[in-house]
Amino acid sequence: MSESSVRLNVFKTYKLYVGGKFPRSESGRVYEVSDTKGKWLANAPLSSRKDARDAVVAARKAFGGWSGATAYNRGQILYRIAEMLEGRREQFVREVGEAEGLSKSKAAAVVDAAIDRWVWYAGWTDKIGQIVGGANPVAGPFFNLSTPEPTGVVTVIAPQESSFLGLVSVTAPVIATGNTAVVIASEKAPLPALSLGEVLATSDLPGGVVNILSGKADEMGPHLASHQDVNAIDLAGADAALAKELEIAAADNLKRVLRPQPVDDWNADPGTSRMTAFLETKTVWHPTGSLGASGSAY
Repeated sequence: MSESSVRLNVFKTYKLYVGGKFPRSESGRVYEVSDTKGKWLANAPLSSRKDARDAVVAARKAFGGWSGATAYNRGQILYRIAEMLEGRREQFVREVGEAEGLSKSKAAAVVDAAIDRWVWYAGWTDKIGQIVGGANPVAGPFFNLSTPEPTGVVTVIAPQESSFLGLVSVTAPVIATGNTAVVIASEKAPLPALSLGEVLATSDLPGGVVNILSGKADEMGPHLASHQDVNAIDLAGADAALAKELEIAAADNLKRVLRPQPVDDWNADPGTSRMTAFLETKTVWHPTGSLGASGSAY
């Protein structure tokens, strides 16, 4: 082999995804990420309390525009995410395989399921309103209409074992319904989540709608659970002790809390429960009015 054909390895630098940008942790800290056999893969940012606060600020700033977008537009953007993931499929197959100790074929099945899940939630964006809202029968000359509205900024503690499919399964329903998210990736396998940030940045998703942090959930979680500008928290990836601590902290400003739900198979039909968990119902009364002397009304 000639000297000119020898190339240096180009190692990937993984960064956080906050506000549509890729900062390192403000603390400058990193931690080593290894595969299931103990082989070093990369140094991931070890997010700090300040990073978590910055992510909440970005999510709040993005909430107005994202929640105000049409459901159809949100669906288009979620579908675009699936398109971009399809284009980078091989990268995610490798990263998921290393993260979870899977063969290439099994990792490919996981990545395909995650892409399909984005498509599934893309289809739900303009349909969930018809499922959970509607006209209510009331006594009197009134229209009574209930419509779902997003809760606001949602903190998501991603599953620890399912580094990609589980991550997508808890993040996509949050943003499909118009919320914005601060996601704490799996501590031991954060690389697929951090790579997802690169996909989101090129998928027409406004900056700040999804913010991805890597590091220790037990370090950032309490600050996010007690944060007064966080409206809800999904404890999917928290163990029993941490879940209890965060649930108590979340009570301070009456956050919605989705407790950890045992999931035997992330490939199973997720239903609509993760979408409805972070929706509020607004009910409007309006007089029907009278059409004439006969007293008939419309």
